[in-house]
Amino acid sequence: MTPLTEKQIRASFVNASKREVAQATLPDLDAVDWDRTDYLGWRDRKAPLAAYAVLEIDGEPVGVLLRAADRSGRVRRKSLCAWCEDVVATDDVSLYVARRGGAAGRQGNTIGTLICTDFRCSANVRRTPTSAEAGNDPAVRELIVERRVTGLRERSRRFVEEVRRTR
Repeated sequence: MTPLTEKQIRASFVNASKREVAQATLPDLDAVDWDRTDYLGWRDRKAPLAAYAVLEIDGEPVGVLLRAADRSGRVRRKSLCAWCEDVVATDDVSLYVARRGGAAGRQGNTIGTLICTDFRCSANVRRTPTSAEAGNDPAVRELIVERRVTGLRERSRRFVEEVRRTR
C-alpha cells in the first residue's frame, strides 16, 4: 500500500460526516509497514465501537467508518473473517457495520461483515502456510501467500465499493 498522510486519510472517507472524520483518532502512521499492508485498519482508542478502514482503489485512498457490534456480555464464537478468510485466526473476529455513502447512508442503510477485530488481515494472509496446506514445496507456499493477498484485496475492495454505492 502506498504510504498515506493524515490529510489523505481524513479526506478519503466516503460514509462519514466532517465531524466524525475530524474526531477520528488515527493510528501511528510512522509505525505502519506500508509494504506489508493491504489496507489500513484500526479501532479508535477514544471511541471503542468506532473503527476505520482505508484501502487503495484505482490508486486513490478510500476510507470507511465502521461500527463494531457491542460485544459486552456476549460469548465469543469462532468465526471466519470475510476479508482474509484465515482458518487459523478465528477467535478474534468481530461484526463491523458501515453506513452506506450518500443519500442511502443518510437514510440509515448499512452493510455489515465479519473482519478481524484488530485488522490483522495483512499479517494473516502472509503467514507461512502449514505443511497440510502446501506440503514442503516453497514455490507452492509462495503461490498460496500470493493468492491469499490477492483474495484479501479483492474481498475488502468489494465491501468498500458496496459501501460507496449510493442506491
